[in-house]
Amino acid sequence: MSTTNAPTMPAPQGSQAQPVPDLTAVKTRQQAAWSAGNYAVVGSTLQIVGESLCEALDLCSGERVLDVAAGNGNATLAAARRFAAVTSTDYVPSLLERGRARAEADGLEVAFREADAEALPFADGAFDVVLSTFGVMFTPDQARAAAEMARVCRAGGRIGMANWTPDSFIGQLFKVLGRYIPPPAGVRSPALWGTEERLQELFGGAAASIAATPRIFNFRYRSPAHWMEVFRTFYGPVNRAFLALDVPRQAELERDMLDLLSRFDRGGERGLVVPSEYLEVVVTRR
Repeated sequence: MSTTNAPTMPAPQGSQAQPVPDLTAVKTRQQAAWSAGNYAVVGSTLQIVGESLCEALDLCSGERVLDVAAGNGNATLAAARRFAAVTSTDYVPSLLERGRARAEADGLEVAFREADAEALPFADGAFDVVLSTFGVMFTPDQARAAAEMARVCRAGGRIGMANWTPDSFIGQLFKVLGRYIPPPAGVRSPALWGTEERLQELFGGAAASIAATPRIFNFRYRSPAHWMEVFRTFYGPVNRAFLALDVPRQAELERDMLDLLSRFDRGGERGLVVPSEYLEVVVTRR
């Protein structure tokens, strides 16, 4: 996974030329953010997304699969359960270790390798299927990451992604965080990966077809306070945002996040149930 120590949202539009961001510095902060807390606590709850994506890709046994920005391995495990030959990559070693432990517990054969989504250490066309669930969308150099996914996918192969949409709960959460910790100027919003227009820009030249299907993932927690405790402690971008603020601003941020939860919550007395839309994407390589 990768993101900044604060959420990355679009720079304000104006008449002046947009600044050129220092992507190396942005990436360094991103790696620190995803290494903070313990994303696996949140990531493990997203397992159903990886399973659904593998079905959308019609993933079959024996196919060579690369999971990019794999986090703690949701799509990795889903592909391995279908007896694919899976390589799982991320640039946060601790998350790869969590993925490895999960694979070993389930008796699944997976190769794990530390790798940057913007510079994948694999040959052209090395994989039949390239995956990413809520991972590659957070890279600072979006065009380069997309080009790398397309490069390592063979002609006729498939690229599968799950990307939060701009209006989703997670998309709105990053907007809230952005009001408190301004994102680096000139870095494009990760939520753009959750739009068909941006997908066409990123993959159109390499794609025979692009299918994008809206899906819903439901965050289910005991209460808003429970969700807040988990995300503030374990979800790197939220954890880092709170650490960067003084106590009064922390209280304001918490109130805004709780307000956001209340707007999306449909669970009521049954516990917190917050739907968040994402695009399930299947790109067929030209």
